[in-house]
Amino acid sequence: MACRLIAGGKGKTMRAGHFVKQPQGYLAFIPAKLPPAPPLNMLKLTKLLSEADIALGRLDGSTSTLPNPELFVAMYVRREAVLSSQIEGTQASLADLLEAEAETDEMREAPDIEEVVNYVRAINYGLERLKTLPLSLRLICEIHEILLQGVRGEDKQPGEFRRRQVWIGPNMGPLSINTATFIPPPPGGELMDALSDLEQFMHDDELPSLIHAALCHAQFETIHPFSDGNGRIGRLLITFLLCNRGVLSRPLLYLSLFLKLNRREYYDRLQDVRTKGAWEEWIEFFLRGVRQVATEANQTAMDILALRQTHREILSNEGRASGNLLRTLDVLFETPLITPKLLARKLETTYPTANTIMNRMTELGIVTERTGFKRNRRFSYLPYIRLFAEAESRNVAEETTEGAVAMERTMSSS
Repeated sequence: MACRLIAGGKGKTMRAGHFVKQPQGYLAFIPAKLPPAPPLNMLKLTKLLSEADIALGRLDGSTSTLPNPELFVAMYVRREAVLSSQIEGTQASLADLLEAEAETDEMREAPDIEEVVNYVRAINYGLERLKTLPLSLRLICEIHEILLQGVRGEDKQPGEFRRRQVWIGPNMGPLSINTATFIPPPPGGELMDALSDLEQFMHDDELPSLIHAALCHAQFETIHPFSDGNGRIGRLLITFLLCNRGVLSRPLLYLSLFLKLNRREYYDRLQDVRTKGAWEEWIEFFLRGVRQVATEANQTAMDILALRQTHREILSNEGRASGNLLRTLDVLFETPLITPKLLARKLETTYPTANTIMNRMTELGIVTERTGFKRNRRFSYLPYIRLFAEAESRNVAEETTEGAVAMERTMSSS
């Protein structure tokens, strides 16, 4: 039985694509090529685009003043991994991730921690791979394979585009393809054609970089090329695109917190693109997120610089011991939850020396001993960790959400 084209009307409705009736009776969406036609109304986007560009430039500039910007980046990568995974329903927290990295024997069994660890690995792998491999479908598949390795979803073709129909619906009650809110392209030729078109557009440099990233992210989520992990890969794609085009010298922009706080509007904006061709409204939402997240990250960078200066002044007054104490402070910005054993390895010193250092850091109020144990102790650099929690609180306070937010989930046909 041949598929039948369902005309969605003229003008904006057909702007983003069209629905095709499948032999099983449901309507699957086939996205149109990018950029949108008719072209985007750039006048409508100019002000927000300028504000987002300025905020992003300030962030890129302010982090260059940090003594070691890579440590700041590493902490943001961790937070992004946690938040992006939480959007997909995982329960692991930033504290859980830090516990795992600190290699503590007493680390509690954290649900979904491996998913977050994989996300960190996927980010770092992708950024390193971009140095030798163009941003491409191949790279996206490699990142996807790392993301799902050994975790929930590992039975859903890690690193391979889906061979089954999937559909999306609210995370409440029974869900079938007949009650889906959105059905992406069917597997096979239409899916691969859409992906090929997206890959080609990813290297189009005609549009401003932020608008280009907004279009690519929405198109990726509409294509929904994998059986699992589409949301996380799609969010990573934003950062990879901006780094690849040189907009960011470091991977500093992560929108997961903004999207988590505005989840309902996020899903609504994406759906309006598909059904109404409302590209400008989606891009406005995206640019608001960039402006807010970049502004918050810039403030956090300045707070980190002030914190480091304050603690360096305290430790510099410790006489002969100040050298090891200052080196330890640098380690804490990299590993804010640490054991004496791990510190000894990082400083290339003995365990007793590392233990003595942590005792003094505790007495000076810089770190907090978490366990109360005389053995197997672990220490937190709480002032640093709290900066990221406070940044999240600032963001939450600035956003208003309407009632309970319904998670969306992806299902696949057998």
